[in-house]
Amino acid sequence: MNKEELCQKIRAIYPDIGACGIDLDVVYDAGNDRWKVGLKRDKKELKTFLEPEDAELCMEGKQCLSLAIEINQLKDSIDRMPKE
Repeated sequence: MNKEELCQKIRAIYPDIGACGIDLDVVYDAGNDRWKVGLKRDKKELKTFLEPEDAELCMEGKQCLSLAIEINQLKDSIDRMPKE
């Protein structure tokens, strides 16, 4: 699994990411041994970490609940941030 594949999977689960002005960034953080996912809208930016096992299960089509919950919470948090 690479970052492009994980980005595509997240966009498949949340098609409005990217289409509605929400930018998505995914990088593997070797120091934390986890995937770092960032969402950005306008000047607002938030990040979360995904466990490699959770990301792998989702990529294999077995279970995306953990990934979906993390991304949904991140998206909801950025939506609730005050407008500048």
